[in-house]
Amino acid sequence: MFVRDLVSPAKIASVWTESASNKIAYLGKALFPPKKKMGLDLSWIVGHKGVPVTLKASAFDTVSTIRAREGAIVKKTQMAYFKESMVVKEEDEQEIMRVQESGDKYAISAVANIYKDTNALIDGAEVVPERMIWQLLAPASNGKPAISIAYDNATYEYDYDPNGEWAQNNYTALTGTNAWDDTTNSNPITDVETIISTATDNGTIPKYMVINSATMGKLKENKNLKSMVLAQNVTASVIMNATRVKELFSSELGIDILVYDKAFKNESEQTLKFLPAGYAVLLPEGDLGNAWYGVTPEERLKTQKPDADVEMIEDRIAVQMSVTTDPVQTKTLVSEICLPSFERMNEVYTIKAY
Repeated sequence: MFVRDLVSPAKIASVWTESASNKIAYLGKALFPPKKKMGLDLSWIVGHKGVPVTLKASAFDTVSTIRAREGAIVKKTQMAYFKESMVVKEEDEQEIMRVQESGDKYAISAVANIYKDTNALIDGAEVVPERMIWQLLAPASNGKPAISIAYDNATYEYDYDPNGEWAQNNYTALTGTNAWDDTTNSNPITDVETIISTATDNGTIPKYMVINSATMGKLKENKNLKSMVLAQNVTASVIMNATRVKELFSSELGIDILVYDKAFKNESEQTLKFLPAGYAVLLPEGDLGNAWYGVTPEERLKTQKPDADVEMIEDRIAVQMSVTTDPVQTKTLVSEICLPSFERMNEVYTIKAY
């Protein structure tokens, strides 16, 4: 009996889907819904809805004036490929044969660990697009939305703002007494109100502000926010909590605050938040773009060889199992090709608050 007799890609996909339903949802996945395409090339149009422009006057029985698509930019690049595998070696195969013995708890545990390890690879595949999305929404370098992922001999670099226009118009870095970690002097309501005014002038109405709990902590400590809450209450004191902060931004600015704390481990096993502390991302309602997925070599193999041991998870992530005879090993490989498009990037505003 081999591992593949006990564990198949289809069973792995089923187990992962069941466990994933109980996990905290990825916010980026909601903002950039997944879509599938053939090939590696990815093109999208970055435009700006903007304020409406009046129609030009025209006389009867004349040819209409053709309006140019002002501000529309076509971006094209190739999507990135990611894959990783785990191997069950000959010695492991020998031990797992004990599953044939009725009630052998060790063997049951060993098989369960195979599911656990393989599902960890699938979970890692889910991290990739989410990490890319938040690199765009909360840019780490000079306010330029860009994706940078490197490991071993593979490096992917994508610049979504080559001219620096987004960094100049949609990104604000607060310093000194204006920074939100100066909880005595800073005024977050005024900062966000300024962004909303700019966005509104450009034809966009921000609806949400996404921060993590560390940034929420700074808002709860802010003296100006506390004074505004006190002014709305008849009591002499007030306890500032997340609910009061959210109510204040909602009543004063019509902004709903979302606190997003989901974390991941990078290639160096360092635990990081998708949305780092100190960032406030203002978003309009609706999708911002798409997380595009391509056809991996493993999925292509399935189309060419229907009997290939390959299973697709949500038509995005490929799980392939193969067995070698010398040495006898079972390898499970997880792969994906993905890259987000960012059609509504000009409607997103990011504050580097501290």
